Amino acid sequence: MYDFDELTAFADVMTTGSLTRSAQKLGLAKSTLSRRISQLETRLNQPLLRRQANRLIPTEAGLLFHNYCTELLAMAAHSQEALAELREEISGEITLEVHGALARSWLASAIDAFLNRHPKVELTLQTRETPPTKMHSNSVHVWLGPTHECGLNQERLGYLTRGLYASPRYLETAGMPKHPNELNQHAWIDLLGSASNGLLLSHPEHGEYTFSPPRSRLRVDLTALHIDAIARSQGIGLLAHWLTAKREQHHPGELLNCLPGWEPVPLPITLLYAYGHQSRRTHALLEFLRSQVPAQWHTTTATA
Repeated sequence: MYDFDELTAFADVMTTGSLTRSAQKLGLAKSTLSRRISQLETRLNQPLLRRQANRLIPTEAGLLFHNYCTELLAMAAHSQEALAELREEISGEITLEVHGALARSWLASAIDAFLNRHPKVELTLQTRETPPTKMHSNSVHVWLGPTHECGLNQERLGYLTRGLYASPRYLETAGMPKHPNELNQHAWIDLLGSASNGLLLSHPEHGEYTFSPPRSRLRVDLTALHIDAIARSQGIGLLAHWLTAKREQHHPGELLNCLPGWEPVPLPITLLYAYGHQSRRTHALLEFLRSQVPAQWHTTTATA
């Protein structure tokens, strides 16, 4: 049997190359750390480390054993987590990554309810504007927009319909467009990549129109900056109706749908998480997020 204190000591020195730095990191006396590694070498009947200049480097046996050492420590950590799952309370660290457009408008207040419900959970909430490619088992991501195969479980939460918006002040000066073919006469505010290949707009009575946006003098990469720029009368842009309505609750009269009925395909909202067994805290977070989906996100499911 291996002593996990000895394994931890060896693994850390393999990382730092220094007894002094590892002792400080692990909160041990240098002599204690050295003794643990010596005991491990005696147990294995092999030298694992040797000194070169001012650094400890692995022997051939040390390199070979380090792979097994890492696996043993990982298995020990997983077993502790599995045992923790048997407790009645839900506890531990978890990470929630949310598309920047949804963080404040959707989860800012709701997440307090989750933390109050599970007082022993430590949640890290992060925003991002790029989709994930891989995730830890105790991580969850909510993405707004198209997704691709990324090795993660993808669960559709709903859709956001979109329309063309401008500020009333801008429209007073530039005029109200009556058809998408007039949009080229207006300033366009671009959310990077949202309409670079043209924008197919559909109307329930007037059919379809493909709009090729003019070059935008202002291009932004954050949804919040995009909405702000349109509200400041910089031009016309494409916004989600639900997000716009949320903003209008706090800043009424700043945004106006200037071509009602003309809309592109709705944006999907997707819950992404790792395949396989979910920890109790991950399962609890997934169930909570599903329960918080606004009814408006479901109204366009059939259309989408």
